[in-house]
Amino acid sequence: MPEVTAHTVKSFDEDIAQLRAVITRMGGLCETQIADAVDALVNRNIDAARVVIEADKRLDQLEAEAEVLAVRIIALRAPLADDLREIVAALKIAGVLERIGDYAKNIAKRTTVVAQSQPVGPAVIIPEMARIVIEIIRDTLDAFVDRDAVKAVAMLSRDQQVDEFYNSLFRSLLTFMMENPHYITPSTHLLFVAKNLERIGDHATSVAEMVHFSVTGQRPAERPKNDFSATVYSPDPA
Repeated sequence: MPEVTAHTVKSFDEDIAQLRAVITRMGGLCETQIADAVDALVNRNIDAARVVIEADKRLDQLEAEAEVLAVRIIALRAPLADDLREIVAALKIAGVLERIGDYAKNIAKRTTVVAQSQPVGPAVIIPEMARIVIEIIRDTLDAFVDRDAVKAVAMLSRDQQVDEFYNSLFRSLLTFMMENPHYITPSTHLLFVAKNLERIGDHATSVAEMVHFSVTGQRPAERPKNDFSATVYSPDPA
C-alpha cells in the first residue's frame, strides 16, 4: 500500500508539473507576442505584424491543452484543498493568457493603418507600457510556479503604472488630434493600442489575484484602479 501511495503521489506531482509547464509556455508566448506586436507597430513592419497574428493560433492550442490536462487531473486524481485550487487557477489562467494573446494580435492588426501615416509623437509611450505589462506577466507566472502569494499580491500595485501611462497617453493623443486633425485616424488606432495594453495589465493582475487565492484560499484586497480616461474632457455633470 505505501508503494502504491508513493506512486500515486509521484504521478500526481508529474501531472501538476506538466500543467504548470503548459501555463509557463503560454506566458512566455504572451510576452513574445506583446513585444513583437509593439515592435512591429513602432517600426511599421507589416510582415512582422502578420507573424504575430499567425502565431496567436499556438496560444489557442496551448489553452486547449491546459484544459484537457486540468480536467484529466481532476477526474483521475480527485484533488482537494490547495491542489484543487491550483488546478482550477491554472484552468482560469490559461483562459486569461489566451485573451492576452488576442489583445496582442489586435495590436498587430493595427500596424497596417498606422504604417500608412506619418509617426505620431505621443506614441513613444507605448513601448514603455508594453515593457511594464510584460514584466507583470513574467513575475506573476513566476509566482504561480513558485506558489508565492506574497510575490503575486505585489503585482497588484504595479498595474497602477500601466494606468498612469495610459491616462497620460490618452490625454496626449486627444490634444494631438485636436491640434492635428489630419492625424485623427492613426491617433485613434494608437488609442486602441494603448487600451489593449491597459487591458492586458488588468488581465495580468487578475492572474496575480488567482495565484494568491490558489495559495492562500483568500482573495487579496481589491486593487485600486487609476484609469480615468472615461471622465477626461467629459462635460461637467453640474
